[in-house]
Amino acid sequence: MNNIDMKNLGLTEEFKQESKIYKDLFIGRVSSQSKNLYKVITEKGEIVAEISGKYHYNVKGISEYPAVGDFVMVDRTNNSQGNGIIHRILSRKSVFAREMPGTKEEIQIVATNIDTVFICMSLNNDYNLRRLERYLSIAWDSGAVPVIVLTKSDLCKDIKIRLNEISSIAIGVEVLVTTSTSDEGPRSLKRFLSSGKTAAFIGSSGVGKSTLINCLLGQNILDTNGIRNDDRGRHTTTRREMFILPHLGVVIDTPGMRELGIINADLTKSFSDIEELAFDCKFNDCTHKNEPNCAVQKAIKDGVLSVERLESYWKLEKEAKYDGLNSKMIEKEKISDMFGSMGDKKNFRKFIKEQNRKTRR
Repeated sequence: MNNIDMKNLGLTEEFKQESKIYKDLFIGRVSSQSKNLYKVITEKGEIVAEISGKYHYNVKGISEYPAVGDFVMVDRTNNSQGNGIIHRILSRKSVFAREMPGTKEEIQIVATNIDTVFICMSLNNDYNLRRLERYLSIAWDSGAVPVIVLTKSDLCKDIKIRLNEISSIAIGVEVLVTTSTSDEGPRSLKRFLSSGKTAAFIGSSGVGKSTLINCLLGQNILDTNGIRNDDRGRHTTTRREMFILPHLGVVIDTPGMRELGIINADLTKSFSDIEELAFDCKFNDCTHKNEPNCAVQKAIKDGVLSVERLESYWKLEKEAKYDGLNSKMIEKEKISDMFGSMGDKKNFRKFIKEQNRKTRR
């Protein structure tokens, strides 16, 4: 791998300017991780690297280690003299993170600097609206744009019903229907891909993420397996890995997530229907439980909103530790949870302000 087009990999002028701070180092992007070793793509090719001793000593949490998608500063562009050394992670423009499985405190960075999150869900036994709400909440919070990709449509006899159900909870999110028996699905994904952009495939084990990526790559690079006797897919991908699409940016494959613990969530977008109804409640701090003149409870009585949807909202609100917090408090909570070092906190605050400025335009 030589003469890499780093612009196609997502290298922007902002990253270039930040990299100039670190003299005698080279910019690269983390493409995969295996234990304490990382593969990093530089303009001269891909190298194997590890973090410096000083960097490791200063790390205060898992979220501060390099992750797939990170732009990093390394000391070399080839391994002729041994493994490269990662000295610095550049500011992340987006972060898809979840609670570390089996813990209540550790954060696992799934991927960074993503523009689009393809949330993959198969139309067989994997279909689960409540899980989809969780994915959407985390995806919106990450700073990337979610797109729902429904796979294995050939195994579903009531697609229209499923689409109606999804449209009721995935407000403003595009939904694509795909099947491995046709090339139409992968082709529809391409309109969300372009040079310099990054897309990550997220979903449960065996929903067909690797199959879709193989179709985009035009070759079977990733292993795939068929469905099991219980109609669920087999888990194949074991680590996060980034792949280059010529002139279409990069895609990141991720292992299936059996657990999706929430650290942060954007409920204002993933539950925008409830948030809008809440404006008509009598009390500004209405919990939508026992208060009089509650617009949310009225919507349930009128059949406009389901009880399951509201219960899911309460559950995610509590899980994300936002229950009873105002917008400024929520932002402070997100920053404290996601970033340990003061420098990363400042960069994230800058990112949030920039996103808010763009939204107000």
